[in-house]
Amino acid sequence: MISKPLLEDSTSPLLNSRPLELYVFIDPNCHDCWQLQPILRRLQLDYERYFTLRVILRTSLTSLNGTCNQQLDQCDTIQHPAFPSIAIKAAEFQGKRAGFRFISKLFEYLYLKNENVNTFDVLLTIAKSVNLDVDEFTRDFHSKNVHRALQIDLYMAREMEVIEAPTFVFFNGNIEDEGLKISGLYSYHIYEQIIEELLGHSIFPDTPPPLEQLFQRFDLLATKEVADIYQTSEQQVERELKKRVLQQSLERITFNNTTMWKRKKQSVMH
Repeated sequence: MISKPLLEDSTSPLLNSRPLELYVFIDPNCHDCWQLQPILRRLQLDYERYFTLRVILRTSLTSLNGTCNQQLDQCDTIQHPAFPSIAIKAAEFQGKRAGFRFISKLFEYLYLKNENVNTFDVLLTIAKSVNLDVDEFTRDFHSKNVHRALQIDLYMAREMEVIEAPTFVFFNGNIEDEGLKISGLYSYHIYEQIIEELLGHSIFPDTPPPLEQLFQRFDLLATKEVADIYQTSEQQVERELKKRVLQQSLERITFNNTTMWKRKKQSVMH
């Protein structure tokens, strides 16, 4: 039986206003977790009114021992496989949305740009690129609070019997009901069906936001991902995105033969 660990305030208005709770366990070094990103973003756009979302790290914390604990003061000049997990937690201290943005950018640097995200310098660059308070990020990265937060994630993974990433665990509003655990990566419609079955009634996706608002929320998107969100062809989407490039609101970027689209930062006029 999968029970929800009693770590959060069940009286929170947000928790009570949505019928489902969704815990998603990821590993920063897991390729399937990177491929999960478009699915998770689309679920948020389509059905966020039905669930609260919490992303939890399913990372081996043995890597936090020894070198990392002893040399955090010199982390600027060393690399360590635990650093990405530490950085994600440090980013989350600046808010849930900040954490989501940091995770997405970290995956971009790791899988598209082939950067070494085990170094603090690269992680600091990522923090700057998603507009975090870098001084606060650096302080939190070095603090013991990050290690406590990672220990909580480890505890939740153990209590929910999560042994791999990615894993989804769904809970409904009845605290006596056990959670539904789905390990591995599946098609988008599988997750839709699970939400519908747990709610016990048909669900209908929200209308997707305009392109401009989409790119304000999610910084970097692939052509196929945008086409899936708007339920149209990649050719139609590409025509619309190219218009935005001409209008200088978006820019087109290619990584390893993958076409991505990014909101263009507007230059400040003096």
